[in-house]
Amino acid sequence: MNAPQDITRKGRKLDQVLDGARRVFMADGFEGASVDDIARAANVSKATLYSYFADKKLLFLEVASSECQRQSCEAINTIDTSAPPRVVLEQVGKHFVRFLTSTFGQQVFRICVAESDRFPELGRQFYGSGPAVMRAEIVRYFEAAIARGELAIEDKPLAADQFAELCKADVWSRLIFGVSASITPPEIDRVVAGAVDVFMARYGA
Repeated sequence: MNAPQDITRKGRKLDQVLDGARRVFMADGFEGASVDDIARAANVSKATLYSYFADKKLLFLEVASSECQRQSCEAINTIDTSAPPRVVLEQVGKHFVRFLTSTFGQQVFRICVAESDRFPELGRQFYGSGPAVMRAEIVRYFEAAIARGELAIEDKPLAADQFAELCKADVWSRLIFGVSASITPPEIDRVVAGAVDVFMARYGA
């Protein structure tokens, strides 16, 4: 695998490559997706694809970063942050856990871990495109909720991290260690509801 490269070229061909790769990765997963399939879906030659991405892992991480950023923006734009904290936190938690426990989210995590020693920038790229964006937005929400007298938090970044970890309870470890192959919507609802209860017991005003 070559060292990650900066994507400096823009335009229609690059957009085609990323769109085609996203559709193939979503359908077949990382291992099941072939460069031939991606080039075909993107309607470009393999030479064009390789001119942008020298390695399938790099293409996957670029697609993953874009997808994570898209989901972060979707959450930010669809969640009413003026609603009561329980409502906001439940929506944020479900959005977060659904992506985290999805097949795509799991594949991203495993690749970041597998390549962390050789290419730590892969993980940093992914974290900066999605998790870091959501963390900053949650902190911003906390500031507004505190000003309204709805929450009482001193260390807002820590509280954001604590909420994320509460939302991962049980479901994350079962997936990582192969105890469960997938997580059902009722399981997500249960864990997120418990996370909100614990968080509000600690930080509710």
